[in-house]
Amino acid sequence: MLPATFKLCAGISYRHMRNMTGLRKNAMVAIHHELNRLAGPGPSNWISQVRRRSSLLSSRIQEEEGYSEEEMSYVKQGENALQKAISILSEQDGWTTEIVAANGDKVLSKMLPDIGKVFKLEVMLEQHPDNLYQELVGNMEQMGEWNPNVKQVKILQKIGPETMVTHEVSAETPGNVVGPRDFVSVRCAKRRGSSCFLAGMSTQHPKMPEQRGVVRAENGPTCIVMKPCAEDPNKTKFTWLLNIDLKGWIPKTIINKVLSQTQVDFANHLRQRMANNVSMEMAHAC
Repeated sequence: MLPATFKLCAGISYRHMRNMTGLRKNAMVAIHHELNRLAGPGPSNWISQVRRRSSLLSSRIQEEEGYSEEEMSYVKQGENALQKAISILSEQDGWTTEIVAANGDKVLSKMLPDIGKVFKLEVMLEQHPDNLYQELVGNMEQMGEWNPNVKQVKILQKIGPETMVTHEVSAETPGNVVGPRDFVSVRCAKRRGSSCFLAGMSTQHPKMPEQRGVVRAENGPTCIVMKPCAEDPNKTKFTWLLNIDLKGWIPKTIINKVLSQTQVDFANHLRQRMANNVSMEMAHAC
C-alpha cells in the first residue's frame, strides 16, 4: 500500500493534476489510512513508524492551501526538525550516561558529526500524554510561570494547526555562570495515534531580530516525544532530545553540566506543574 500512496502523492504534486478533485481526495484518504496504520500501539517500534511516516510529509505539505511562501518555509523547517530529531533518537548505540537521578530520571549524551553534542532525557511521568501535550503545546506561553529556567515564551506566528514560530528567553543560571539567552525557533507539534511530538530548531523571524544585551543562541534539532507507558496508559514515557549552541565564551565542561542539569530540573518542574493543575481542578470541583 505504501508504494502506491507515494505514487498517488507524487501525482498531485503537479499543478495540472492538483485541481483534479477526485485524485486529491483519493490521495488524502490514502495518506490518512497510512498514518493511522503506522501509528499502531506497539511500544517498541514508534521510532521506525515515525521515520517511515516522515517521508509522507512533503507530499502532505503540497496539499496545504492558502499559505504564503514564507509560511510554507516555516512549515517545511518544522517538518525537517522533526525528521532529523527522530533520526537521532532512532540510533540506540553510542550514548553516554550523564546523570541518573534517584527517581530514575536519566540524561544521556552523544557527539554527532555536523551537529555537535546532543542530550537525551528519559523519564516516566505520572500523567496521560494528552495532559502533557496540552500543557507544553496548548499552554506554551505559560511556561515561564512554572519553569524558573525560562523567563518568557512568546508565539510570534502560527501557521496552521501544527507549526508556530516562537521567541524564548532563558533565565541566567545560578551565579550567572551562563547569562540569559534568547532563541527564535520554529516548532512542529503533532499527534499521531497515541504519541505526541513537539520538535523544533532555530530560525529567523522579522518580528524578533537580535536584541541588544542578550546573546542569541541556537537550538536544533530538538524534540519532545510523549508516548503512553505500555503497562499503564495513564503514565507517559517522556523523551526530550536537546541540542543547543549557547554561543559566547563558555567552557564545554560547564555547558555540558548546565544542559544536562537543565533537563533534569525541567522534568521536576513539569511534575510539580502537573500536580498543581490536578490540585486546582479538585479545588474547583469542590
